[in-house]
This record gives sequence, structure tokens and C-alpha cells, in this order.
Amino acid sequence: MKRITIRNLVKRFSLKVLAGKEQLDRNITQPKAHRPGLEFVGYFDFFPMDRVQVLGRKEITYLHKLTKAERKHRIGNIVKYRPPCFIVTHGQGGLEYLTKFCTEEGIPLLWTKESTAEFIPKVDAHMIKTLSEETAVHGVCINVSGIGILLRGDSGVGKSETAHTLIRRGHRLVADDMIVLKKLSPQTLLGTHNETNREFLALRSIGLLNVVRIYGRKAFQDETRITLDIKLTKWKADDLNNELELEQKYSEYMGVPIPFIEIQLQPGRDVAGLIEAAANNWYLQQQGYSAMGEFMERVEAEASENAGEDFH
Repeated sequence: MKRITIRNLVKRFSLKVLAGKEQLDRNITQPKAHRPGLEFVGYFDFFPMDRVQVLGRKEITYLHKLTKAERKHRIGNIVKYRPPCFIVTHGQGGLEYLTKFCTEEGIPLLWTKESTAEFIPKVDAHMIKTLSEETAVHGVCINVSGIGILLRGDSGVGKSETAHTLIRRGHRLVADDMIVLKKLSPQTLLGTHNETNREFLALRSIGLLNVVRIYGRKAFQDETRITLDIKLTKWKADDLNNELELEQKYSEYMGVPIPFIEIQLQPGRDVAGLIEAAANNWYLQQQGYSAMGEFMERVEAEASENAGEDFH
């Protein structure tokens, strides 16, 4: 099971530690923070005890209004489940009782000036990425016009050279050779580098290039959502797809289906241009447009018009 420490959150989001400094190496294993509103009023049937507990204005205002005895009872009911930590947002004060309680129980109490609405999406995104299931694949990951693409194929087939051409056309490298894939949800796959290969592209006969140093910051981005899986293969004259509309194929990574396209290589073929076309065509399809559909409408309209002329 993947995990991160509370210390990681403190450093990442510049959180102030009000209590439990000795417990910052406690592990967080579940993504997404939780606001314990129902739990403060005694409902624990679905309490996610392993998650970070965020106390916004509603929760702290409620605690402020309780008597000392009632407050101790309400907080005690939650603390006994040993959540990883509490984080107070909005820069709220008057937390002496909460600081004392967390110190006694050895639970970190953290504090931020950020609003709850701003903080939770950021901390959730960080924990989801850090704790997500991941795997590594060989190839190149590139962002073409905002669309994340896995570029795969046998060693020496020309993946990096094609990526270099795309970068020169204004697209962005994410990772070369070793791509780290993170499963953010059953439908979402994120592609990134492994830090070591960050910004580097290896070209045969040339060597290792730092694309940022050569082409500027616009040539690289840290991560991208994977939308297409494209495999470059050697030319097979008897195995060409000439249909006007191909049946969509899919590859699968950690259970996430990704549209798959195979592009055959031949000297003089504009592979980078084909990849751009594939990316743009996928985008139009997501907007509800089908080139084949429009073509068939024209064919049917022409057939109807000709039928009318024959009738007259």
C-alpha cells in the first residue's frame, strides 16, 4: 500500500504545526480529506477514520459554541478513532482547547490561512496523485494540442524522433523512454516522468537532449491525462486499414481503457502529422462531430436529389 507522511503535507502546503510535532511521520494511506460534521453530532456509521480531517468554519464555529464538557465529549468521540491529523482552515483562532486535546492524544493539529474551498481540492489532488496505483511503460509520452498521447513501439522504430518533430511543431514532451502511469480513477490515467528523465529526450546518433534548454519552457510539461495510445509499427503492405471509418480499438492500463491506434511507418510518411490528425480528430469526436457521419449525410442528400431529378 502506498503512503505519504503528514510531514509531506506540512512541507507541500506550508502548514503551521500547532500540536503533535512528534507525530509528523505518521502515514496517510487514503486519498481525499474529510470534514467531520456529522461525526461531531454523533453519527459515525460511515466515518472515514483513515482520512485527513479538515475543520472549516462550520466545524470550528460549532465547537466554539459548545460548553467545555460537551466540547470534550464531541472531540473525544472522533479522536478515539485515531485519524491521521486535523487541519484547521481559514486561519481561525481560539484553538487553545483543540491544541491541548491534540497534544494530549498525540494527534497532529495543522493550520492554514487558506479557505476550505481552496485548500481541500489542492490537498485532495496531491494525495490522489501520490497514493494512486501506478505502473511504468516503455515509450514516449507527449502532449499534442492539449491531448496526452502514449507513443509506443519496438526499440529503434522512431518514437523519440517522431516526438522531436512534434516538439519542434510546438507540442510538449512529458516523458521519454520510461513513462510513469498513475491511475487517478477508473476512467482517468495520468502520464508523467520518473524525475530522472525529466525534460530529457534521447535521439539515436545525436544523444541526450534537454528540450527545455533547446526549445524553451513551452517544450515540456510535467504530466498529462492520457487520451490516446498510439503504436508505431513497421510497414505491412498487406495489412493496411483503408476503411473510411475504423472500428475503435482500446488498450488497457491498470483497468483503464484507452483508445488505441496503430500507425505503420514508411520512408516519406509524415508520422508526426498523422499523430496531430489523430489527436484533433479525437477531440472533434468528443464534441459530438463525426467526419464519417457528415460524409454520409452528403451522400444521402445527393442520392435523394438525384432520385428527385430522375422522377421528374
